[in-house]
Amino acid sequence: MNPNLPIGIFDSGVGGLTVYRALHERLPNERFVYLGDTARVPYGTKSLATVERYAVENSKFLEAHGIKLLVVACNTASALALPAIRKAVHVPVIGVIEPGSRAAVEVANGGNIGVIATEATVDSGAYAKAIAALGARGEVIARACPLFVALAEEGWANSDVARIVASDYLRDFRNTAIATLVLGCTHYPILSDVISETVGPEITLIDSGAATAADVESLLEKQSLTHDEPLGFYQERRLCDDLDHFYVTDAAERFAKVAERFLGSAPSILEAVEIWGHDELRTH
Repeated sequence: MNPNLPIGIFDSGVGGLTVYRALHERLPNERFVYLGDTARVPYGTKSLATVERYAVENSKFLEAHGIKLLVVACNTASALALPAIRKAVHVPVIGVIEPGSRAAVEVANGGNIGVIATEATVDSGAYAKAIAALGARGEVIARACPLFVALAEEGWANSDVARIVASDYLRDFRNTAIATLVLGCTHYPILSDVISETVGPEITLIDSGAATAADVESLLEKQSLTHDEPLGFYQERRLCDDLDHFYVTDAAERFAKVAERFLGSAPSILEAVEIWGHDELRTH
C-alpha cells in the first residue's frame, strides 16, 4: 500500500466534516478524499439493509479513487454497516463508534455514560455494546436527538431554539448521574456549547471524531502508512485546501455553504457525482 495515498472519509452528508476537521488537525501531513452522500441523507431513519447498501457503494467509490484507509464518519453507518464494508473493500476501515466508546469508558472510570445520537444509532445499541465490550461497569443511557442535525446545519447552534430543544432532549441526563456524554452523531459537536450548558460543565463531552482521529494516527503508524512527503509539506495546509478533494451526490452549493459554516471555509475542490448502480423498482 502506497503511504502517500489519501485517507478516504464518507458520511451521509455534511456532519462528517467535523471528523474531517479532527483528522486534518491531528494529521496535517495527510491528504483526504471526502464523500458526502447528500442525495440520500439522512441515514438515521433508514433500515439496516438500506444503510448497508449505501455504505458499501460509498466505500467502493472511495476505494476506486485510490485511498490507503477508510474512515466511516457516519455514526449510523458505523453502527449498522461496518462488517459489510470490511467485506467489500481491501483497505483498513475505521468507524467512529469504537473510538468514541473507548474514550468515554476511560473518562467515566466506572461511572454512568450518556450517549446522544440518531434514532437508528440508538436503536442499534451499538454504543452500549461497544462500551460493554470494553468492560465498563456503569450504566449506558442513550437518547435520540434528531433535531440537533437541522439546528447545526441551519446555523442555529447557539440560538434560544437550540437551548429549548436541548433542554427537552437532555432532561434525563440532569436527573441521572452521568460521568460523561458521548456526542454520537457527527453534527453534535457543532452544538457542544449548548449541550454542555444544558447538562452542566462537570460532564465531559466525548467527540467521537477526535477519538477516531487518534485511532487513525495509531493505525497509520502501526502499518507504516504515514505520509512520507519531505518535511514542510504541510506548513501551508489549511482546512478545505486544494490538497483535499470533496465529492457530494447532490446539492453541492448547500454542502459548500454548510461546510463554510462548520469549518470556516468552503472546499476548494468540490465535485458532484452519482455513485450508485442501477436503482430498480421490483415487485417481489
